[in-house]
Formats: sequence, C-alpha cells, structure tokens
Amino acid sequence: MTNQTAANLIEMLAANADQERSKNFQRFFKTGPGQYGEGDVFLGLTVPMTRDVVNDFKHMSISELEKLSKSEFHEARLATMIIMTNQFRATSDEKLKEELFKLYVRLLENGRVNNWDLIDTSAPSVIGGWLLDRDRSVLYEWIRSDDLWFRRAAIVGCLQFIVHGQSEDIFKLSELVLNDKHDLIHKASGWMLREVGKRCSRQELVGFIDKNVKRMPRTMLRYAIEHFDEADRQEILKR
Repeated sequence: MTNQTAANLIEMLAANADQERSKNFQRFFKTGPGQYGEGDVFLGLTVPMTRDVVNDFKHMSISELEKLSKSEFHEARLATMIIMTNQFRATSDEKLKEELFKLYVRLLENGRVNNWDLIDTSAPSVIGGWLLDRDRSVLYEWIRSDDLWFRRAAIVGCLQFIVHGQSEDIFKLSELVLNDKHDLIHKASGWMLREVGKRCSRQELVGFIDKNVKRMPRTMLRYAIEHFDEADRQEILKR
C-alpha cells in the first residue's frame, strides 16, 4: 500500500505539475491582489489528475490530512477535501465522522478551506452529512460570519438536506444573505434554491421567489430559476 503521508502525496502531485496550466488556474481562481483567492499557488493539475493521485491515499490519518491541508499548493488542499469526503461517505464509524467534521471546522478556522471548489467538493458530504440528523445552529453562526468561506460552507452544506427532501434551512439561510456583498454567496444560494426546485418542491421554490423576488440579487435569482422554461424565467425576471 502507498505510504499514506502528506509528504508522499504532495510529492506525487508535484510530479505532475504543469506551469502553463498553473498560470491559467491562478487567473481562473482569482488569485490576484484583493481577489478572493489572493496568493493561492497552483501546481497545474486538473481535478481528474488530482483524483487519480488521491485514489492511492484512501486511508490517510486525520493527523496526516491536517498536515496535507497546510500545503501552499491548492491541489494538495483539494486532495485533502476529496479524501475527507471519500472517507466520510465510506465509513459507518460515527467517531471517525465526528473527527472529520471537527477537522473540517478547524481547517475553515485556519484558512485552509479557502476557495469555492474546495467547499463545493466537500461541504455537502462532510458538513451536511454530519448535521443531517443533528442540531444545525452552527450553520446560522457561520452564515453571519465575516469570512466568505464560512458563509459558503453553510449554504453548500445544505445540499445534503435538500437531497433528503429538507428545504427549510436553505430558505432561512438564503434570506439571511439577500444583502450579501459577494457574488460567490449569490451563486451558492441560487444553486441550492435551484436544487430545492428540482429535488424537493418547485411550489416551495416559487413561494420563496414570490416572497423575496424584489430583494434577491439577480445572480441568485437567475441561478434559482435556471431549470424553469423560458417564458416562466422571463416573467419572473421582469418583476
């Protein structure tokens, strides 16, 4: 079995580095001064390439995952999220699930989960999965955070609830970010609302839109109604 250490995984990622792709990723993930991904460093691996490497590290320990998350390389932090997600999904051990959830919170607190792809890869399984049958008040603390990534994790974590037919929390959280300044929050909320319409109840989604259409950021609204037919979309957008 592959040596399940952070150092070994990072070495394998670095062996596949691509300088040109790295430059493109740094532009795509907004790593310039003042942008949301400021200072992030990329090796230049595609997501499928990172997943291929991660396949050999299924049994990495919590301590090694925490070491991996401290890497300067974005792909190493993405690998951390992928492994945590895979471990959470694969286990029935509640103690391990709790450890993975607590690690996730530490990584948010320490700024290691610091871009939208890291959150979108992992929050539905690790955050939503842990909170599915538990108290969810922590999400209402996160949604009021000044930290963009705590807010996005609170929203995207709701996908697990939505998959299980539960829409109450995403409606409440979305109302709390109607005045949010960041488009990454508008996009995340709109995405989750769209999933409510597809997986839970289109009628509930329409009710939420009817109530909030005048206050919803246009990006949030457009994402939420993407699956509506053209005539219905245009009618809503004209309100």
